[in-house]
Amino acid sequence: MNAFDAVIDAPFGKVGIRADDRFVREIVYLPDDTPAIAPHKPLAEEAAGQIRRYFDAPSMRFDLPLAIGGTAFQRRVWQGICGIAPGNVWTYGQLAREIGSVPRAVGQACGSNPLPIVIPCHRVVAAGGIGGFAHHPGEGFYRNVKRWLLAHEGVSIA
Repeated sequence: MNAFDAVIDAPFGKVGIRADDRFVREIVYLPDDTPAIAPHKPLAEEAAGQIRRYFDAPSMRFDLPLAIGGTAFQRRVWQGICGIAPGNVWTYGQLAREIGSVPRAVGQACGSNPLPIVIPCHRVVAAGGIGGFAHHPGEGFYRNVKRWLLAHEGVSIA
């Protein structure tokens, strides 16, 4: 599954979307030099439109049919993440306490989220700072995406 059904411009680079006729299956952050692809499926077009609206107004609510795979634990974490309102952040520890787990396991589930932005894992941060993002713990593209998303929602974290 390498081809995207859409690749749209984002303020931090590009966003790739994979969808079929029934579900959005994956959203991927991509570097700016990735070629854009116009949506060629109705659901990919709808997802692209909703993501663009988020870029205009971070308080918008997504309404997309999602193919949420993962383990039962991951789904529990992702459901918890969806309860964090725009402009708010929780630590891995807070989310872990909320769902009856431990911070490291929550962090791993956050990093495995196949539908970022829609399942806003960027709103989960480390107790002492921004934390990792998409299984990329160091500085670089993914952490800059997380910083942009948080700043877009009015949150500043070192």
